[in-house]
Amino acid sequence: MSTVRSTQIQLVTRPSGWPTPENFRTVTVEYGDLQPGQVRVVNEFLSVDPYMRGRMNDVKSYIPPFALGETMTGGAIGRVVASTADELPVGAVVLHQYGWRDVVQEDAAGFRLVPEVPGVPLSLRLGILGMTGLTGYVGLTAIAEMKPGDTVFISGAAGAVGTAAGQIARLLGAKRVIGSAGSAEKVARLTERYGYDAAFNYKDGPVADQLAAAAPDGIDVFFDNVGGEHLEAALDALNPGGRVALCGAISAYNETGRPAGPSNMSNIITRGLTLKGFTLGGYFHLSGEFSERMTEWFSAGEIAYDETIVDGIEHTVDAFLDMMRGANTGKMLVRVGSSD
Repeated sequence: MSTVRSTQIQLVTRPSGWPTPENFRTVTVEYGDLQPGQVRVVNEFLSVDPYMRGRMNDVKSYIPPFALGETMTGGAIGRVVASTADELPVGAVVLHQYGWRDVVQEDAAGFRLVPEVPGVPLSLRLGILGMTGLTGYVGLTAIAEMKPGDTVFISGAAGAVGTAAGQIARLLGAKRVIGSAGSAEKVARLTERYGYDAAFNYKDGPVADQLAAAAPDGIDVFFDNVGGEHLEAALDALNPGGRVALCGAISAYNETGRPAGPSNMSNIITRGLTLKGFTLGGYFHLSGEFSERMTEWFSAGEIAYDETIVDGIEHTVDAFLDMMRGANTGKMLVRVGSSD
């Protein structure tokens, strides 16, 4: 029997506050011969995402927490190097959720075949052309029901979802798109590269004051990746009938105490606001619609993207921690490397 070694990363202790490298360990797992219906995949890119921090806590959520002492999971794209499944031949490119490892061997049902398009990096299937872009599209269309002429505010706008959502809002006919980010460089990138009409650094002063200056006529849609002070500011800025798509609350992910909530919740009643949280699990039926529209926009050169790529499976934890601290612009990825 031949064996193949896989480098994998596991969660060994649950973080209290900010995660540290000591919460993880790297192990070597050996795979034997393929069983019928299995494939072996060498990953090329892994995704690290804010939602993974929530899965490190042992709390009830929309998805089970990571189990201690077991290899973590997450979005990844790779190439089939051995197969006993006719539908996934050797050389096929596949998307899957077996991230945080360089080699994976599992049943073919856990992988989705994707076309390899000349000139389109495989990494984009984890970003603007994949779940990241779909998240922005779903939040704006199905959740916030954005209409042409709306003024849209997006928090965490320089991240993967934020850069996607801002461009999609503009392409869907937003009158004005406003974003927040955490540095002057990111703010400049939002307006110069991603087509935002205005942007501000939330570290420069109260979010409410900066948002009011950027949107003197108020906002109609808020796409929230941050929560906390951003949500409170938006509740003051939203016009009557405003809609909020609650995608994330990264400002509270590493809090050890109970995070403070907005003090102006009464605005939801008096202005007839709608706030709705979402995860993608209930909206995959929109994947085809999104893919058609995004392919058209991308092919027409109307979509910009950034990737922050960290090399080496051994640096996956570093990439995750850097992403949580906002060190990335656009999508944070780990480039695993080729197999021998």
